[in-house]
Amino acid sequence: MTTKDWTVTRVVRDRNAGLSLAGITVSGFGSSALWLASGIWVKDLTGSNGLAALCRFALWAPTLVGPLLGTLADRTRRKPLMITLDLALAALLLTLFTVDSRRDLWLLFAVLFLYGAADVVHDAAGSALVSAAVDSSLLGDLNGLRMAANEGMKLVAPLAGAGLYAVYGGARVALLDAATFVLAAGLYARLRVHENAPAPRQVTNWRTQTAEGVRHIRTHPRLRPLVVAGGSTMLCAGLNGAMIYAIVAGLGHSPAFTGVLYVVQGAGSVAIGLLSGPALRRLGERRFAACGIALTAGATALRAIPSDSVALACSAAIGVGLPCVLIAALTAVQQETPDALLGRTTATANTLMFVPNALGLAVGAGLVELVDYRLVLAVLGTAELLTALPLLQSAANPSRTATRSPSDANPA
Repeated sequence: MTTKDWTVTRVVRDRNAGLSLAGITVSGFGSSALWLASGIWVKDLTGSNGLAALCRFALWAPTLVGPLLGTLADRTRRKPLMITLDLALAALLLTLFTVDSRRDLWLLFAVLFLYGAADVVHDAAGSALVSAAVDSSLLGDLNGLRMAANEGMKLVAPLAGAGLYAVYGGARVALLDAATFVLAAGLYARLRVHENAPAPRQVTNWRTQTAEGVRHIRTHPRLRPLVVAGGSTMLCAGLNGAMIYAIVAGLGHSPAFTGVLYVVQGAGSVAIGLLSGPALRRLGERRFAACGIALTAGATALRAIPSDSVALACSAAIGVGLPCVLIAALTAVQQETPDALLGRTTATANTLMFVPNALGLAVGAGLVELVDYRLVLAVLGTAELLTALPLLQSAANPSRTATRSPSDANPA
């Protein structure tokens, strides 16, 4: 493989792909800094661990209605929508300068909830815009680097946000995040892409339009198995994540060692993000996803072994394996969905894949108190391995149904 085939090289050499990645990275840094600092802020104002945890929930909750919010991304041109959302969020974050006591918490939670809702719409619009602005052959590379950038930001941005909060307070972290949104809006404004106004719709009912995205995934032979596998894998990942403190206790370490395992897992995710483009081209989405799930399955089961070296290796393997099905599913959605449906379909796929992760964390939190974590890990590893089998079977009998046409997107 020459340097021209490297994922980073392929993306950076393309103007629109490079600008899109830069926008994702910049805004991702600000978002990662804010989610941690907001929890610390609430903890300082109230002393309540429960209220501090609600910050993360407020940001995540709009994902539950992702298919409905994603419909907005199909009702208008995506580039102006993304720029407007970025600038609106920047202005909204500045209102947090008024939060200085417990009685102002309603404003902080309201901002976080609106932030999460805007992020769902922004992500749906961004997926659709990128598929129009970037050549289809680059989507796998770009989605992999997006994953690498997001995971990389999770490793460094929360520490930066916590440090900034400790010195200057929560409002300054909000200001930092607002600045990243303004910068991201400028980067998206430079994208060279021609978007026609959405055609008038025969169906104007939001519920019916939302159902079209769900129906597209359910009836598409290429998308359905990937999204189902993604949701199943993320459910198991949530259950696995709930076992982490029991795993660390089994190793004889303090809970702080959990941070080491997460850093190693994040590094693995960054690595697969850099390699996903060539891997997708060589294996195809279904085999790539199945290999990642199988690697995650083995690492999940082996976590039951009380060894530091095994635990670190398993965390790295999970970091490499877990993102594969997510990258594969998003790339397939972008390539196999008509432009007019892409916002709704992306948001629906994200909801179907990420909500199970939260459910798994909630169920696992109760399960770890009732069942030996080693038994849970063995069952999860087996379940994940079974999840990979349908993908391998469908990969052996490929049925591609391309639904996008050149007229769906007209890059400038």
